[in-house]
Amino acid sequence: MTVIRSHVIGCGAFLPNTIVTNADLAARMETSDEWIRTRTGIRQRHVAAPGEKTSDLALAAAHAALANANCTVQDIDMIVVATTTPDQTFPSVATMVQARLGMTRGFAFDVQAVCSGFIYALSVADNFIKTGQIRSALVIGAETMSRLMDWNDRSTCVLFGDGAGAVVLNAGEGAGTAADRGVLNTRLFSDGRLHDLLYVDGGPSTTGTTGHLRMQGKEVFKHAVTNITAAIEASAAASGVAIADIDWFVPHQANQRILDGTAKKLGADPAKIISTVALHGNTSAASVPLALATAVADGRIKPGQLVLLEALGGGMTWGAGLIRW
Repeated sequence: MTVIRSHVIGCGAFLPNTIVTNADLAARMETSDEWIRTRTGIRQRHVAAPGEKTSDLALAAAHAALANANCTVQDIDMIVVATTTPDQTFPSVATMVQARLGMTRGFAFDVQAVCSGFIYALSVADNFIKTGQIRSALVIGAETMSRLMDWNDRSTCVLFGDGAGAVVLNAGEGAGTAADRGVLNTRLFSDGRLHDLLYVDGGPSTTGTTGHLRMQGKEVFKHAVTNITAAIEASAAASGVAIADIDWFVPHQANQRILDGTAKKLGADPAKIISTVALHGNTSAASVPLALATAVADGRIKPGQLVLLEALGGGMTWGAGLIRW
């Protein structure tokens, strides 16, 4: 039996030039490099410059992914951008990127699932390809989380950074087994009852303002390790793959302790966990594609390997996706 698979043919990333170190933050508030590193693993984060927008970051990552895929925007049928920090309430960041790329065909829209956004966007694009509605897609995760920070709240503002990552998907064929190249499956979950654990205290229909990010860190940690582990196991089981057979885990880069806790609960080799949290911080929907692009560029991820993507974000939302590279 022949099936349609979404092949990942290109990866790209972009980080703003401005780097804010833990020492920089310690000079502005009551914190220290040691306090931040021991609790999160973060050493620095990139922050968008004044006037530098989410669409600017998304566009740069899109150009990088298209170049890496050796294709042009004329080859793309759909753009989907995962973001919780759009330039404006509307229109979508995706349509802004579409216009700036010079794409005059196909369609574009945003997906909002906070830190899980890229997994959700990947799932949407994969399903469009699998059903034959499109042949190719540009999937982007882009955020300017620094714009949602309360810089007097050291429990949250030290965690987040800005950035963007992107992948190009193209329709290919497979035999319908785990040996196929491409996206093997995605598994998505949410539980709206957990709203108060991680949210922004503003919005167009409530305060009429952007608001600031609020988080119950200990509760988020507990749910993150439990739910991410379950999502990974569900994705692996759906393709009949053992956890030990997965070559690389590319997690949402929220906190090094969450990465370590998940690996321990899974019984996975910590050396298989791609971690960029020390250099990027938590870039929400951008963190998975940024980490993925990093590991592809430095040669760790190789053709034929099994790569497991996973994330958890506000809502709460979580999910995983298994890819044969």
